[in-house]
Amino acid sequence: MIFPYLIHILILIGIYSILSVSLNLVLGYSGLLNLGQIALFGIGAYTSALLSTNGVPFVVSFILAGIISAIFGLLLVFATKKLKGDYFALASLGFAFVIYSLLLNLKEITNGPLGITSIPKPTLFGFIIKENFYFLLLVLIICIISIYIINKIVNSGFGKLLSAMRDNELGLKVLGKNTSKLKYKAMLISGFFAGISGSLYAHYIGYIEPNTFYLTELIFILTIVIIGGIASIKGSVISTFLIIAISETSRFLPFPSSIVGPARQIVYSVILLIILIFKPRGLYGRIDLE
Repeated sequence: MIFPYLIHILILIGIYSILSVSLNLVLGYSGLLNLGQIALFGIGAYTSALLSTNGVPFVVSFILAGIISAIFGLLLVFATKKLKGDYFALASLGFAFVIYSLLLNLKEITNGPLGITSIPKPTLFGFIIKENFYFLLLVLIICIISIYIINKIVNSGFGKLLSAMRDNELGLKVLGKNTSKLKYKAMLISGFFAGISGSLYAHYIGYIEPNTFYLTELIFILTIVIIGGIASIKGSVISTFLIIAISETSRFLPFPSSIVGPARQIVYSVILLIILIFKPRGLYGRIDLE
């Protein structure tokens, strides 16, 4: 019994590792406090779920989920291009609430609060991935490729420009660099990977509904990134392991579910406070969260 459950945990770790690293790309390396990442995650999940339930092949649904999320990420930055810092954070949070409201109220498309059920398992080369072990292999491959690509990006010349923009945007402008284009590209990349992680989540769980992509989930993913460390890909991955392990093992506590749920949120908050007090940069962070 324990082996299937471990596979389940590893699948979640793989999916959330992609999502947390994609958030760290804009938060840690670009300096954009994007609180709308969970909305991009949800857009990817709904895009893939709606397409696949209407007969579109998994590979096409998967890629389009990333592309659509990337476009929404681009639109978010374009619409808020005059906002910076806390103002951008509030605007992106508003974006997340708008997407949540649309998922909840566009009943003809999203089925509203009832969500989308019977999302088919991925099919590759005619092989339906029904068993979780094979789904784990798929997630691990995509996770490794995604983290490798993002790591290459942040260590490239483009990544150095993102870090420079984060540290001194005005100085970078004086040097003749178009920081708006840098933000657009960063959000495109981040949105794409958030979208594909949402696609994997939808096809794994088989059911999604608006509350899956609401404020609680945003706090969860922010906790992962902050504890792991701002501008640290390794920290995001390790933190994902730790937080999901704590989250899942808490299910075995001898308490009613009505107590365990709120208790997990309290544990997240306590861990976050301890990290911020004694290790403000997180486990492997390179910069302070301002």
